[in-house]
Amino acid sequence: MASSRLTRTPADTGDALSAQFTTLDGVAYITVIPTVAGGALAPGTDSDQAEAIFDNLERKLAAAGASLADIAQFTVYLCDIADTLAPFNAVYARRMPRGLAPMRCAVGVAALARPAMRVEVSVVAAVPRAAAAE
Repeated sequence: MASSRLTRTPADTGDALSAQFTTLDGVAYITVIPTVAGGALAPGTDSDQAEAIFDNLERKLAAAGASLADIAQFTVYLCDIADTLAPFNAVYARRMPRGLAPMRCAVGVAALARPAMRVEVSVVAAVPRAAAAE
C-alpha cells in the first residue's frame, strides 16, 4: 500500500515509466529531460538543451509548489562532459538564484535514454509549508 504522505503527479501514472514528480513529507523529487511541447527532444545545441531543462524544471517545481530557490540537491548527467559542462554551467549560472546554490553533482555518462539527449537533471527540493499542507 502506498504511503498517504507520498504523492505522485499525475496520481495515476498508467503505463508510464515515471511520474512527472513525487513529493514525500514536504520534499519534491524531480527528474527532467530536455523536451519541448509534445514531448519531442529539444533540438539545437547543448545550451539549447540546458535551457529546455530549466524551462521544464521550473514548470515542474511550480506544480509541486516550489521554485529554483528551494532546490537542496541538484544532479546533472552529461554526455561528453568535457564538451557539455561549460555550456550547461553558463545556463545554470544565469538561471539559478544567485547566492542560493544547492549541493550539486555533475556526472559524465556514456549515453542517456534518448539518442540525441546530452543532459538530464534530477533534483530534490523543499516544498514550502503552505504548499506542502495543501
